[in-house]
Amino acid sequence: MADTGEVEPCDLVTVPARQGLEAVDILRLRHDVGPVLHDQEGDTLGFIVPPGTAEGWDLPGSACIQTCGGSACGTQPPVTGSGWLVPPEGTVVDTTEPERLRAALDEAVRLLAVVDRCQPRCP
Repeated sequence: MADTGEVEPCDLVTVPARQGLEAVDILRLRHDVGPVLHDQEGDTLGFIVPPGTAEGWDLPGSACIQTCGGSACGTQPPVTGSGWLVPPEGTVVDTTEPERLRAALDEAVRLLAVVDRCQPRCP
């Protein structure tokens, strides 16, 4: 992406931090992950996805809004009160592919459910 000085619109998928951290790991292992934000309280993560994703995003437990993002944001996160978990300069892609993100989030939910069921019985 050429640096024209303009910030290009992107969408932002937000999820609970625990699920998001698992999804980041899954995406890093299997695919590429684009820039990822965290809120200052550590409650949510936000994945930068291509513009237009919000129109069809319907994954329960998550939200998708239009914002600016990708490598065009440089070092400044596009959302006030957030910071980079995965900064744009640390990625090989400008955005996370929505279907891969959806699959990683679904898998993260299943993995965390198994961990939660095991917790009381595990030493």
